[in-house]
Amino acid sequence: MSHQFSRRQVLQAVVLGSTQVPQYVSAVTKTRQTLKVAAYPLVDEIIASALSVWTRLHPDVKVEIVRRQYLDHHTAMTTALSTSSHLPDVMTLESSFVGRYSQGAGLEDLSKLPYNLGQYKDRFVSYAFEQVINQRQEMIAVPTDIGPGTMLYRHDICKRAGVEEAELTSSWKSYVDAGIKIKARTGCYLIGNAKSVKDIVLRSGVKPGEGLYFGLHSEVLVKSPRFVRAFELAQKIRQHRLDAKVNAWSNEWAEGFKRGQLVTELTGAWMVGQMANWVAPNTKGLWRAAQLPERAYASYGGSFYAIPRKSSPAMKILAWEFIQMMTLNAELQFKAFKSQDAFPALVETHAGRFFDEPIEFLGGQKARLIWREAAKNIVSAKVHKQNNFANEVIDMSLDRVLDGHSSIDDALSEAHSLLEKRAFR
Repeated sequence: MSHQFSRRQVLQAVVLGSTQVPQYVSAVTKTRQTLKVAAYPLVDEIIASALSVWTRLHPDVKVEIVRRQYLDHHTAMTTALSTSSHLPDVMTLESSFVGRYSQGAGLEDLSKLPYNLGQYKDRFVSYAFEQVINQRQEMIAVPTDIGPGTMLYRHDICKRAGVEEAELTSSWKSYVDAGIKIKARTGCYLIGNAKSVKDIVLRSGVKPGEGLYFGLHSEVLVKSPRFVRAFELAQKIRQHRLDAKVNAWSNEWAEGFKRGQLVTELTGAWMVGQMANWVAPNTKGLWRAAQLPERAYASYGGSFYAIPRKSSPAMKILAWEFIQMMTLNAELQFKAFKSQDAFPALVETHAGRFFDEPIEFLGGQKARLIWREAAKNIVSAKVHKQNNFANEVIDMSLDRVLDGHSSIDDALSEAHSLLEKRAFR
């Protein structure tokens, strides 16, 4: 049986970095179509910069980027999936929302034909790919960039306080002690919110096969040493008034960076792009990156592409072609890395010389080498169906501790009881 392929199909195979012509391609249409892609900053900019490639593949298909701020975007996607209305053809999701949506039925299972996502598994960072597989073994999204955990710190303020990088990174105790010194000598806060330390410590201590809150057999883990330590560190930071008590992504949080009031941020590598482009571009050259305290390798965010299950059937193959272009094209992945510090999930990009290049926003530091090491050592946390509820319970429990209304033991015991009642629902 012979096959004939159009020039567009062959071009597509080349652009996607494959030596094989794709099995599934959309039919050439005579009328101009519009593919709706919903995205948040700065993923929307990455998509916009890739549209010239898409236009060469599909001159008959316009891409409309539906842009919203981070929280507005995910609120809109949650509403769209729950009501099956105003659905985009492609939606971008931050990693925590991939876990949140994975247990529902709102996203297309990309492990099935015509998608067959499993064939590309080895091309992605292992922990990122594991995040898209739910308990039903469905693959509900495709990773595009990842968030190796890192600590960003203001080099100039630390120098003024007489604090070396090693004091911030050698241990969590030394991190807090350095914060005490910085506050006394400069008046600056160590971090925006003590909860950020709790989040990182919980993520970095996960054992293979475990989740953040539940074990392999749904046993509740919140009374483990990992949780006790996370709460103790957050409590100590609050007791010494080392956090500004501002929430991430709030106006107060951004202003803290712009005005030099916040000295460190425990976050994903992608934050450098956010800082340089809109959070605090005026602080260019003043920041440095380091591994997290105690080399606590942790995943912190990342971006994914998904197809809503109930989106237009006529657009699904086009949606899949678009996702393949954005996630499997090494050239586009590098372009996003260079422009937005979107650390690629595509493994084949990790051997590039770009990793050895200095980052201007970080004062010429070669920080990508730090983040590549972290990416290799991160253990993926399993997503439990009650993760969202558990996250709310733990945050409320920590609030009671930080406000002085509960001891750590009592708060975690109450949380344990609540989660045991929900673990097997």
